[in-house]
Amino acid sequence: MDRLTSMRIFVKAVELGSFSAAASALGLSSQLVGKHIRTLEQSLGVRLLNRTTRQQSLTDIGRNYYERVRQILADVTAAEDFASEMRLSPRGRLKVSAPVTFGIHALAPKLPDYFAAYPDVSVDLHLSNRYVDLIDEGFDVAFRVGQLVDSSLIGRPLAPYRLIVCATPDYLAAHGAIDHPADLKGRTCLGFSFGTLATEWQFEGPEGRVTVPISGRMVSDSGEALLAVALSGQGVLMQSAEMLEPLIAAGKLVRLLPDHRIPARPFHVLFAPDRRPTPKLRTFIDFSVAAFGK
Repeated sequence: MDRLTSMRIFVKAVELGSFSAAASALGLSSQLVGKHIRTLEQSLGVRLLNRTTRQQSLTDIGRNYYERVRQILADVTAAEDFASEMRLSPRGRLKVSAPVTFGIHALAPKLPDYFAAYPDVSVDLHLSNRYVDLIDEGFDVAFRVGQLVDSSLIGRPLAPYRLIVCATPDYLAAHGAIDHPADLKGRTCLGFSFGTLATEWQFEGPEGRVTVPISGRMVSDSGEALLAVALSGQGVLMQSAEMLEPLIAAGKLVRLLPDHRIPARPFHVLFAPDRRPTPKLRTFIDFSVAAFGK
């Protein structure tokens, strides 16, 4: 028999003074109530109640056991109420993984909006370009660029991840204009060490898809590091739109090859399947889709 159920029945029998009263209150038979209490006594190896045909009374051990069990049941009820409240109201900590550049330039600036709407939720944000294991590493949410390969996770699609190519006005003045992807051959290109972006860049234009091998003096897994070098006039940069567009608008960078689109990459927010996702997870997913969706 379930120990917790037997404990609840024992407390009810003590409070109401008889097996029959407890049985009536709990919708059970008197025989089943007696069986639960006898099972408790057998498992403990002690007598909890002195029983006669007319009355029952607690033994000394039974009285101490009753007080402790009543507190245990109160704690269980409080824990259950807390769990129910957690599912009704968004609160608690979310562990989130995101690519570095997206996390810095897109997600972090939007998080204050989420915090304002849900003041009882906190975010533990981890920025990395590697593919984290949500289950093993304890992440609630992960933003991921590229095709989904893990079918055990649920993915909500976001707007495709856009890349653009640019350089500083000084670089173009010193090395000449770049009007076609073929013009990148022989230029100093700053490679991003993710996928094939360190060795070749792809474009789609009037003539179809064009793949251009690139080379340069620097490769890095940090878009911010590559940007710092590009801003010094040291090469051509391909990075995310959210990082480069403000600098293009400010005149610090020039967007190149506007007639040749870089193929957009699928972008998703992922989470582990749960029959009843918590409000903190559900609201964060909805916020992500609203902020970064199509």
